[in-house]
Amino acid sequence: MLRHATATLAYHAAKVLRNPPEEFEEFRAGPTTRSAIEILSHMSDLLEWTRRTADGSSDWREPRAGDWHHEVARFFSALKSFDDRLASGSPLAFPAEKFLQGPIADVLTHVGQLATLRRLAGSGIRGEAYFNANITIGHVGMDQPKPEWEFD
Repeated sequence: MLRHATATLAYHAAKVLRNPPEEFEEFRAGPTTRSAIEILSHMSDLLEWTRRTADGSSDWREPRAGDWHHEVARFFSALKSFDDRLASGSPLAFPAEKFLQGPIADVLTHVGQLATLRRLAGSGIRGEAYFNANITIGHVGMDQPKPEWEFD
């Protein structure tokens, strides 16, 4: 189930991260909120932490955000690293439920924040019946299947 959750995260994130409007990375909802690039960088930080935590090392690192393309690549690299760790079959240092209720749920929330920012920036993504989406365990990159059923 946790691997399916990571594939679901990849599917949702790819839709939000694909073809953002120009200058979107600096867009923010208000003066005291994170910019889109800061949210994306934080998502990558969380996933890199999640991978380390799977092995029992929960040290937090917060590297400086790169540009949009770098951060998108870092996000999917971190997601793949965690999925590869799950696929290895090695025991997790903590119960799988902790990963779902903590970092995976947190990153999904941030995907929603980015979707909202896109709408506020005038480049909203279309709604989708995600229940019908073609989500496959292990398919955790930016290249995701086309939506089965989108709506406005």
